[in-house]
Amino acid sequence: MEMEFCAIGGYSEIGMNMCALRVDNEVIIFDMGFYLPEIVRLQDEEIVRTSLSRDELINLRVLPNDNVINEWKPLVKAIVLGHCHLDHIGAVPFLAEEYNCPIYGSPYTIEVLKSIIKDEGIKLKNKLKVLNSNDDIKLTNNLTLEFMPIPHSTPMANLAILHTPKGIVVYGNDFKFDNSPIIGPKTDYKYLKELGEKGVILLVCDALYAHEEMKTPSELIAKEMLKDVMLSTENKDNLIIVTTFASHIARIKSAIEFGKKLNRKILIMGRSMDKYITAAQNIGLVNFKNDAQMLRFADQIKRKLRDVQKDPSKYLIICTGHQGEPRSILTRLATKELPYEFSPRDQVIFSCKVIPAPINIANRVALEAKLKQKGVRLFKDIHTSGHLAREDHHDLINLLKPKHIIPAQGDFQKLVPLAELSEEMGYVRDKDVHILKDGDKILLE
Repeated sequence: MEMEFCAIGGYSEIGMNMCALRVDNEVIIFDMGFYLPEIVRLQDEEIVRTSLSRDELINLRVLPNDNVINEWKPLVKAIVLGHCHLDHIGAVPFLAEEYNCPIYGSPYTIEVLKSIIKDEGIKLKNKLKVLNSNDDIKLTNNLTLEFMPIPHSTPMANLAILHTPKGIVVYGNDFKFDNSPIIGPKTDYKYLKELGEKGVILLVCDALYAHEEMKTPSELIAKEMLKDVMLSTENKDNLIIVTTFASHIARIKSAIEFGKKLNRKILIMGRSMDKYITAAQNIGLVNFKNDAQMLRFADQIKRKLRDVQKDPSKYLIICTGHQGEPRSILTRLATKELPYEFSPRDQVIFSCKVIPAPINIANRVALEAKLKQKGVRLFKDIHTSGHLAREDHHDLINLLKPKHIIPAQGDFQKLVPLAELSEEMGYVRDKDVHILKDGDKILLE
């Protein structure tokens, strides 16, 4: 039985994740994301994505170039989505029609995907199928897919585990170890060890922070950091704004909890905030309706901001803009495009880190400069990562004992540290640990 892996996207850049695994004449695709920095640039230049063709978007390096697996396309049995972040699912509306197969994801991932498809005005021919955590499904006679719940910075992330006659394939692109998550189950180390004992032929693993010589802290630490800033800083006369990833439901939940303790009216602003929170509420994951007012549309937001201006100390705003995105709520507040005049000592809490792409870094620097000019107090990096760091990778490899390791989610510079760690643990470069580039294929013996 022959097993071949193709790195389609996310192996020469951070994002645009997509890969394919061929087991004899059957193919499974993992992830189908777009390249977020390029999307930000196109939106900044007011280029409408849907006016561009699939091939134009591939040429602009917005979408992964799945033409590298043209001969595999008739063999694809499933598209598997590990979690709902756009650099893992954002290309589905543009690429999935090439494949005559269902799409599998967690209840939350599928709910978010439905929202994206609706926003894009696209009808997919692919069936969207929910696979719950700890469940499995027989895709073909030879291939069984299992989802193992794993903590990340968005709900219902899973390790995609593919059982094949040649061994187990573990696809873990974006996750962390967390013994005290705010939403969802903690890491099941016992089951990871059991998988290793059964025989893992391949581990495809997020290497984004493999260079960080540490263990990634729990989400509980981020909650305590946020609590410390919101409840232990002088703010009784000023507006508080918290900005974080719209999909980080656990972090938003914490911000709402502390806003209630401050007896503030809580306003959640921005289309993406509305999209991800509504998806979470639709499946009963959270219920923020009684605690916060959701404001999606510009007219609603402008009206409410006029109320905020009258007495900022009564309000907490949770909004988009943590990366300095040009069309985000926070940037539009800073540029006076939205009707609120910052007062000195108003507080902006960046409960995030900057995604390390040049356009994001530049946008954040520009946004912070505008806020500082207005005398706003900035609280940055009130955050813990959703990704494994080096010592977590060490434990993961020890537990799974994979025959082959393929670092993912980055360019060469980001992938090398995980390969080097693997070599320290006895693996051999180009024999059983493989640094690939977009478009590379490799046979796994």
